[in-house]
Amino acid sequence: MPTLELPNWKDLVRGLVHLIYPSLCVGCAADLPSPHTCFCIRCQRRLQPTDMHWQMENAFTDRFWGRLPLESGAAMYYFNQKSPVQKALHQLKYRNQADIGVRIGRRYGALLAQSPLFQRVEVILPVPLHPLKERLRGYNQSAMLAAGLAESLNVPVLQGVLVRNQHSASQTRQKRMDRFGNVNEVFALRRAQRIQGKHVLLVDDVLTTGATLEACGKVLLEAYGVRLSMATIAIAIHSSMPAP
Repeated sequence: MPTLELPNWKDLVRGLVHLIYPSLCVGCAADLPSPHTCFCIRCQRRLQPTDMHWQMENAFTDRFWGRLPLESGAAMYYFNQKSPVQKALHQLKYRNQADIGVRIGRRYGALLAQSPLFQRVEVILPVPLHPLKERLRGYNQSAMLAAGLAESLNVPVLQGVLVRNQHSASQTRQKRMDRFGNVNEVFALRRAQRIQGKHVLLVDDVLTTGATLEACGKVLLEAYGVRLSMATIAIAIHSSMPAP
């Protein structure tokens, strides 16, 4: 009489957890077969990966040409209106879905770890929120991305080095030049010795005009010997395109 193979208890637990707390696509809320992915097959077909992490010069670094000396810069996806990426970013920023940033960060970190342009990154710094705004939101979406990247790149995230001193207005619907004026003298550097002589990866959720990242980058470069790279989840194809 053939013996019956009982399912592994770990598989049973995973199946039960998935039944009670199903993993949902961050683009369309469809059920996902695995919690390690962010987008369902249908949404993955609509994504536009950039592959910028393999290119020394690309649309990301071009946006800072003549403004900041970057070692490297890359975004994971191109940003389009009503795309799965826009929906994911909206949930991350406004729907209390902090885990989206961590999961995307892990995935992007695995890709960056394969590129010689990012293999020598030593520390990661998220673009900071003002403490009041972070308390209201409950978390900093850029810090969630940084946490995921740090896991895959095996480098630390430094908090409290780059700080936001002023609570500026939201830049979502501001014009290009207004954004640059809006972040002037907003950020400050504390305990600069923690990043002196290091290759710093500055991360944010999306690159539009680059005003915020430029303001942060200028502050970080005040520390002696800093080499600066940047990474975001998405890059707006047109710099005037409103962020989520």
